[in-house]
Amino acid sequence: MGLTQAMYAASAGALGTQQRLDVLANNLANINTTGFKQDKLIFSVPVEKEGSSSTDYLEATPPPIPSGSRTDFSQGVLRHTNNAMDLGLDGDGFFCIQTPEGTHYTRNGSFSINGDGILTTREGFPVMGNGGEIAINGNDVHVDEGGTVSVDGSEVDTLKVVTVSQPGSLKKMGNTLFALNGSEVAKEKAEGFKVMQGYVETSNVNGTRVMTEMIDISRSYESYQKVIQFLDDATKKSVNEVGRLA
Repeated sequence: MGLTQAMYAASAGALGTQQRLDVLANNLANINTTGFKQDKLIFSVPVEKEGSSSTDYLEATPPPIPSGSRTDFSQGVLRHTNNAMDLGLDGDGFFCIQTPEGTHYTRNGSFSINGDGILTTREGFPVMGNGGEIAINGNDVHVDEGGTVSVDGSEVDTLKVVTVSQPGSLKKMGNTLFALNGSEVAKEKAEGFKVMQGYVETSNVNGTRVMTEMIDISRSYESYQKVIQFLDDATKKSVNEVGRLA
């Protein structure tokens, strides 16, 4: 492998490592964010050009490069809050939230009641029921495991909880909200879930694991930097020697 190819491989490795660090750092920053779902970087190996030689493995195989990220939708731990407006989902599904940009989806069930008596997110977006916005006109609010909302003993609506046929099509919109990236993706009424009143779902980030990964990746990044510096010095030396021979 020539110096140019080695420099390319080392630079690509350093770039991928830096992007992995960025993703992990964002995950770690949201370890205490209710309903947060961690991201994982995806790498792909470029397809070899037709007719390329395969006698040298390092030369023939391009280094993996970052090709995007995907969201890990595994469930976080349900934490008891004893707040009647906190709702945790145990099982698959998303709460439906009405925003100015359309319906968004979330696992963050830290809700409140606005001045008009409407159940909303902390940002003020209405939480949707099967009949639309959910009005809370009363004091005693009870939500059963099926999502039926009762106020002062009278049923008012049922939380709209849906599953998405292709979770990978969900795009993060901020504030733990997701939007569908494509209108053709199917949404269905969720089944087999439980709504846990007085609980919220914590972030699914494992802090210990992320910190360990960040330490390992930081060391890899330092190694790539040393290789790049060595190759840069070797290139300068080669140029100087050629100049003297000339």
